[in-house]
Amino acid sequence: MPPEILLKIFSYLDDVSLLLTGCVNRRFYHLTNDNFIWMRIYSIAFSPKRFNWDVDSVEETAVSMSILSVEDKETGYWKKEYIRKQIASVKTSVAHVLQYVNPYTGLPAKTKEALRMSGLGWAIILKEKSGKEYIMEHVDLSINDTSVTVGWYGKNWPCLASLSTLYLYGVTPVFRDWYKNPTQNRPRWRSLIAKYNLSLLTDSAMIGCDRLIRICCLQPGLLVGLWKKEEELAFVMANLHFRHLLERSTLGSATIPYELPPHSPLLNNSPEYGLYGYQLHVDLHSSGIFYLCAAFRNLFTTKGDIENGYAKLIVINSKNNSDHLPLVGKIGLFWRTNVVDGYIKSCSIMDLTLSDMRREPFWCFSSPVCMKLSAAPLDGPHFLGETYFVDYMDEEGRVHVEMVWIRETEEYFIVNLVLYLSIAKVNHWFGTKY
Repeated sequence: MPPEILLKIFSYLDDVSLLLTGCVNRRFYHLTNDNFIWMRIYSIAFSPKRFNWDVDSVEETAVSMSILSVEDKETGYWKKEYIRKQIASVKTSVAHVLQYVNPYTGLPAKTKEALRMSGLGWAIILKEKSGKEYIMEHVDLSINDTSVTVGWYGKNWPCLASLSTLYLYGVTPVFRDWYKNPTQNRPRWRSLIAKYNLSLLTDSAMIGCDRLIRICCLQPGLLVGLWKKEEELAFVMANLHFRHLLERSTLGSATIPYELPPHSPLLNNSPEYGLYGYQLHVDLHSSGIFYLCAAFRNLFTTKGDIENGYAKLIVINSKNNSDHLPLVGKIGLFWRTNVVDGYIKSCSIMDLTLSDMRREPFWCFSSPVCMKLSAAPLDGPHFLGETYFVDYMDEEGRVHVEMVWIRETEEYFIVNLVLYLSIAKVNHWFGTKY
C-alpha cells in the first residue's frame, strides 16, 4: 500500500492507537512519526480553548506558524514534544497537590489524591537465572495513613528455583486521559524502585508461618509468601512509605532508581543540636486493620545517651505506667492468594515516621515485623502474661518494642518503645560531629 494512503489512514487514529501502530514493524514506525499527524494531535490537546470572537493568542499564532514550517523539524519532533508535554503536565498537577504538608508527620497531606491523579500503579519483574523475565501487574492495593501496601498473587508463578532477582517498579501512564480507557496496552513509564536477590529467601529471612504459608522479609519492605509444601511462590507484598513515594515511583528509569536530592544541613550553635525536638508517628497494621496508631511529640536524648554509634531515644518508658499503650485486637498478618487466604499470628506491618525539630521527615520506613517471645519475662503482678519484643533495623537506626500480654483483659500493652538513631545519620542531617 502506498505511504500516502497509509498516512491518510493513520491521521484518523488517536495518540495511543498511533503509538501502538508504530510497534507493528519498522515501516509503520517511521510513518507514524509523521510530523503533520502529531502536530494536529498536539494542537488539539494543548491549544488554548477560546471563543470564536476572541483574538488569537500568541501561542495560537506560534502553533499556526509551526504548522507551516513543520517540514523543517526532524521526523518525530512533534511526537516527542507531545509526549514530553503530557508527562510535564501530569507532573505539574501532582506537584501542586503535594505542596500541602501534614504538620504532624511532615509528609504531603494529599498523597492519596496525588496517587489518583497520576494513575500510578506498581509492577514486579521476576528474572530467571537464564535471563528470561516475567512481568506481573499488582492485583491488590491498600492505602494506609503513611504507606501503601501492594500485593501480587496468581496461579502462573514461575518456578522459584529458576529465579534469581525480583525488580519492583512504579508504572505511570504517559497520557493524562489514562482513566478514559485504562487498558494495559496504553503507553506507560516504568521507574525502578528496588531490586531484591531471591537467593536470600532462606530460613534466616523467615518471620512467620501458618499451616500453609511461610513468609520471608527482604529489605526494604518486601514480604514474600512461600507455599510450605512445594516451596514455591504464593504471593508478594511490597510496603512503600509515603516519603518520596511519588518521586521514587515516577522519576527513575527502567534500570536506575530515583536518586534523592542531596541534603543540606541547617547549622546551629546549640550544644545539643540534633538531639531534641523529634516527633514520632507509628502504626502497626495489616489489610486495613490498625492495631496501633500513635503519635509522640517533643522527644529528645542527650550526649550521655550516645553509645556504640547510636543515640537512644526513649518513647515509652517501662518504668512509667502512664506511658504504656494498649494494642487493638490480637496482632496478625492477613495474606491472600487467588485460591485461598489466611492469617499469620504475631506478624504485622510497621510504619514509622520520625520528624526533626523543623517537622521534616528524618527517618521513615514501612516494613513487615514479627513479635517474638522474650526469654526473660517482665517482673510484675501475677495477671501479667508473656512478654514479647519486636525489633527492626536498617542503616538509619533501630527500633525496639516490648509488649506484655494482659491475661485479665486479653490484650497487649506496649511497655517499652525505644529508637536508636544512627549517629552517622544525625551528623549528616544536622552537620554535627557527635
